[in-house]
Formats: sequence, C-alpha cells, structure tokens
Amino acid sequence: MRTGSEPVTARSPLRLRFLLSLWGLLWAGFGTTVFALLARPGWAAACGVLFVVAAVDLVLVVRHLRQGPHWQPGRDVPPYEPDHGERRR
Repeated sequence: MRTGSEPVTARSPLRLRFLLSLWGLLWAGFGTTVFALLARPGWAAACGVLFVVAAVDLVLVVRHLRQGPHWQPGRDVPPYEPDHGERRR
C-alpha cells in the first residue's frame, strides 16, 4: 500500500528475488540429489526442505509479478492515504 511517504524512485526487488529463488531452487535440488546418492539422509532432507521453501517463494514471486502495478507501483501510480476503516463522526 502506498502512503506517500516512500521515495519516488523506490522499486520492488521482486525480479532480484525471482533470480535468487531460482538460484536457490537449482542448488537445493542439486544438493538433495547429490546427498541422496551419497547416502547422507540428514543433509538430503535439509536440502529438500530448502528446495520446498525456494519453490514456494518462487511461486509467490511469480504471482506478485503477474499482478502488475499493484505490487510494483510506478511513477504513474499516485500515493493514497491508507484505509483506517470506517470513520465515525
């Protein structure tokens, strides 16, 4: 939500987060495979958990990227006051 107090040039780091999630997904998958082949179940499980976390993060980032300016407001999206609920007079 934009409140008008953030810098005009502020941008969301979703594209960087996408790349880092993809990188983590690849390495966690590689680690899970290698440790499973080396009969190291503890390390394979740890890499498997990291794989799942990276996959969920990647799905959320892609979802937010596809939602467009709602998640990445540009210069053409004016700031607005946050909704504080119904105001009583």
